[in-house]
This record gives sequence, C-alpha cells and structure tokens, in this order.
Amino acid sequence: MNFSDYTVETLGECKFDSPFNIKHFVDDSERVLLAPTLDFFERNRGAAGPPPSFEKAGPRAKIFFHPETTPAAIVSCGGLCPGINDVIRGLVMELHYRYKSRLILGFRFGYAGLNPAEGHEPLELTPARVKDIHKMGGSILGSSRGPQDSAVMADTLEDYGIGILFVIGGDGTQRGAMDLHREIRRRGLDIAVVGIPKTIDNDICYIEKTFGFETAFSAAVEALRSAHYEAEGYPSGIGLVKLMGRHSGFIAASAALANSDANFVLVPEVPLVLDGPGGLLERLDERLDRRGHALILAAEGAGQDIMRKELGDAGADASGNAKLLDVGTFLKNRIADYFKSRKKEITLKYIDPSYIIRSRPANASDSMYCAQLARMAVHAGMAGKTGMVVGRWNGLFTHAPIPLVVKERNAIDPNGPLWLDVLEATGQPDWRIQGDPGL
Repeated sequence: MNFSDYTVETLGECKFDSPFNIKHFVDDSERVLLAPTLDFFERNRGAAGPPPSFEKAGPRAKIFFHPETTPAAIVSCGGLCPGINDVIRGLVMELHYRYKSRLILGFRFGYAGLNPAEGHEPLELTPARVKDIHKMGGSILGSSRGPQDSAVMADTLEDYGIGILFVIGGDGTQRGAMDLHREIRRRGLDIAVVGIPKTIDNDICYIEKTFGFETAFSAAVEALRSAHYEAEGYPSGIGLVKLMGRHSGFIAASAALANSDANFVLVPEVPLVLDGPGGLLERLDERLDRRGHALILAAEGAGQDIMRKELGDAGADASGNAKLLDVGTFLKNRIADYFKSRKKEITLKYIDPSYIIRSRPANASDSMYCAQLARMAVHAGMAGKTGMVVGRWNGLFTHAPIPLVVKERNAIDPNGPLWLDVLEATGQPDWRIQGDPGL
C-alpha cells in the first residue's frame, strides 16, 4: 500500500483557535505505525517512502469549524450493539461542554432519517436529553438497515446547515458514509463525515477493537455457562449455543476462551467437517462416550457452505448482504438425526442469546472506550477531518480513511495465535488438516 492510502482528507485550512486550555495538542505530523513488530514492519514498509502509519487522533490547536456556529448531527445504523447510547452521549457532551456547540441533531432510524420521504423528524440532542441514556441498551436514535440515496442525504444535511456528521456503524454503514462523503466532496461542501466503528463482530479492518465487542463476548460467557450446566445435568447431555458472527468468529472464539468449558467452537473462517471419520458428529459421539456431556459453540456464519449444499440459498437482506442459514437449528437437527440413527439417546439444549446480547447496556470497559471514541471523533470533526473513521491501533487512538477500513473485513487468522488458543483450550481437531487426531 502507498502512504496515500493512510492519508485522511481535511476540509481546508484550520483558522480557529481551539477552545481547549491545555498544554499539549496533537499535531497532524504525529503518526501511529501500522507495524506492531519489527518483522511486520519490514514486510509492510514498501520499497520507498515512509512506513505505513495512521494519523494520531486527539485535540488540535487550530480547528476548521467555528464550534459555536456549526451545527452537528449524529446517525446510528445497522444492528443494535452495546454502547451506542454511550457514544451518542459522549458526542453530545463533548460538543456542548467542550466546544460550546449549540445545535446537535440526531437523525432517527439510520440513514432513513436522512431521507425526508421516510418521515422521521430529527431529534435535538441536549445534555439534559442524553444524561442517562448510557444506562440503557439499544439506541435512543433507533436504527435501520439498507442504503439511501447519497444525493438525497446530502440535500438533507445542506437543508439543516450541518457542518459535521458523526456516523455510528459497522462495515456496511461506513460504506454508506463513504458514498455520502464523495457526494459532499463532489458538491464542494464544507461538511465533515466522521465514522465511529460499531459492530459486536469486531470485523472492521485497521480498528484494533470495535465498541460493543467486549460487552458482547462477556455476556456470551453467561450463555455458555448455562449451556454447560444443562449439558452436565443429563446423561449424554449436549449444550449448543449460537452466537453472532456473520463473517468473523471473534465473539465465539473470545467467549470460548473466557469460559474454558467449550469442547467445539465453530467459526466462519475455518471450514466445518460435519460427517465422516474425524468429523464433528463422530468427535461429539466420542466425547459423550468419554465424558458424558459436551458443549458446542457456533458463530452464526459457520457451516454456511455445508448448509447451502443441503438447503439452498437464502437470498439477500435490505443491505445486500447474503442472508445466513440458521446454523443453530441445522446443527440441532443433524445431531439429533445422527444419534437417532445410532440408537443413542441424548439430551440437547439449544440456546440462542444473540438479541439479548446485542441490545444490552455496555459494560464498564466498553463504556469507557465509547466515551473515548466519541471525544476523539469530535476533535477530528472540529479539525475538518472527513471521510474517516476514528479508532484505535497499537493502543493509540487514530484516524483511518474510510476506503481503507472497508477494503476488507477483519477476520480470525486460522494460522494465528487466537485460533491456536481455541484449539488448545478445546482440544478439537483442526479440520483443515486431513486426519488431525485433535489436541
């Protein structure tokens, strides 16, 4: 990649003094290296030019917008996630109390709120309105899926005189933000578009951790614990838990490692072998003979190739994403059929806590992270940074261009340390290796 791939756009010269009375500001020349290790640095530095790095986030001494006369707006899109309200609250508090902003609008129900034809009037967000929302799950602004016309959304921002739009959402949402930013740039408007990475799947590239992820896998541990007790409570008991994770199995892997009771963890990144010698069903049978119970954890995107062969395609959702077939009920039925054919009696308890997990309030760690991301996003917007996502990399807060972070999805490396930890913790086989006897 070229250095330009990591360059964040700025609306123009920053002429206004920051209202902050602090000693140390962040300069645009300060960078956070992409490479976390020396060998990674050597592989990624390129033949010429400076090494790949991100612009460091934080308050600037000079800002682009006059904060007291610049209306700001917030929109949250996609699925619910712990911490959305924390981010909204953090944005409003930072804008109002630190930058003295006097008009902050919340567009309701995702990008649909930026289309007047949908009929969703925006909310005026004040400290009084948001002071307690961080204690609640969900989103005070609501959400929706599916694209809206970028030209219509840009018209709406113009009509309301918005100077900064904060976009809370995951991969698909940030793609929409990128299209909107390009329309704004085509019109030559001074409107900053600043993304805040939201997805419990933790699948946004070049973002060390998305908010809501830690709460999600921490809550998933409770479901695993219950499923494990259920499995232990019966002869040949099986606990089966399905968790979110369309393309990336970080929640499943992290919950399994935190819980330490899972015997099989199924994720989208690693092909599932269900039937035949060494397959999941045979290994499950052996586990029940040996220990009398088993716990299986499946990310929702696992086993899709097997299911499509047997059940066909499920079509696409409003955002254009391929609909997933239900791996939980599929496994439940296949496991039951397998043991019935072998005339073995089992007791299988299936738990799907997905919507309970994603709609709950953020835990303490996520709440702190949400507030930090919100403050960094406001600093970036006020400095005229645009077409970018605020995040964290190598322990430092950064600005990353949207085209870079949506180029691909973050996923578990089947050859990396996280998946090796899962294999060691569970003792399950690596089905990518023919004849692997397991650990």
